[in-house]
Amino acid sequence: MQGDGKSGRLHGVEQQGEQEAQQSFAFLLLPDFAMLCFSSAIEPLRVANRIAGRRLYDWRLVTTDGAPALSSGGTGILADDSLEACGRPDYFIVVAGMNAQRFTDAHLIGALRRLDRSGCRVGALSTGSYLLARAGLLSGHRCTVHWENLDSFREDFPALDVTGELFEIDGSRLTSSGGTASLDMMLSLIGEQHGRDLATQVAEQFIHERIRETHDHQRMSLQWRLGINHPKLLQVIEMMEANLEEPMARSELASQAGLSTRQLERLFRKYLGRSPTRYYLELRLHRARALLQQTTMSILNVALACGFVSASHFSKCYREFFDMMPREERQGKGRQTEEALGAGVGERSAKAVKRL
Repeated sequence: MQGDGKSGRLHGVEQQGEQEAQQSFAFLLLPDFAMLCFSSAIEPLRVANRIAGRRLYDWRLVTTDGAPALSSGGTGILADDSLEACGRPDYFIVVAGMNAQRFTDAHLIGALRRLDRSGCRVGALSTGSYLLARAGLLSGHRCTVHWENLDSFREDFPALDVTGELFEIDGSRLTSSGGTASLDMMLSLIGEQHGRDLATQVAEQFIHERIRETHDHQRMSLQWRLGINHPKLLQVIEMMEANLEEPMARSELASQAGLSTRQLERLFRKYLGRSPTRYYLELRLHRARALLQQTTMSILNVALACGFVSASHFSKCYREFFDMMPREERQGKGRQTEEALGAGVGERSAKAVKRL
């Protein structure tokens, strides 16, 4: 797949000389990469070329061995190059998705370091930040990762400046939280290099009503996520989410929100169908599940990080809620169940790639 050089007209943007060198990108597709964040990064480059009427950007698709890559949804993508043959592009972007925290490849880590030393700008989409962190390339730079991985990423790399922003462009490092945030990061880059007018025209081609800034939130507001408008209830839930390691007492939550404990109970029953204590427990258990799947923390440390006083109490609550023990989650039973849901599509796509 190459940049689109079809003719187009660029209105209101100062045309730069044809002699200006085009910017080259290499996108490294890791196994189970996220298709949406990948396409959201490439498509703005293609459309920028079309609107400008000349090739501002070029790109190559890379895998570690040059073989086709399968996305997390089972879609197969042919590679242009292997990691060894991709040369030295202006930008080298690691595209990941599921399981990036467990992906290890010493050859890739060495290649990332060599590309950095050569002056290449190195970046990552979604959980590709794990690879850059392991290579030591995020030290001294702001970085971000998908919200679902923020807690575990910070646990694994406590010395890094992990912001949790939509995307970060900090010097020679680019990191996107994933999904459509990749579109906003690339639009920001296009605007920086060729003017905001071009970036705006590209955004309009995607029915993208505005170019989000780095400080825009990754997640929907609690109001939209939960379908709740009650301000005091939302305030309590925000406090719960911010205090998972050291849970606040029900009376303290109620007092902080200007409610009685009885009022708090009634609000949770009415809007969420469960008690505040139960809702708080479920938040902590979901965080624990993410830590078990994404980090190597001991089960005891996961329990303590999620507000449980002992591993035995944690295991009991975990089994009752998820129908498995924490050690089974760590061994992959939960992930195997999730992956089985899409196995049919994945198997068909894998066979199609082999035929190619």
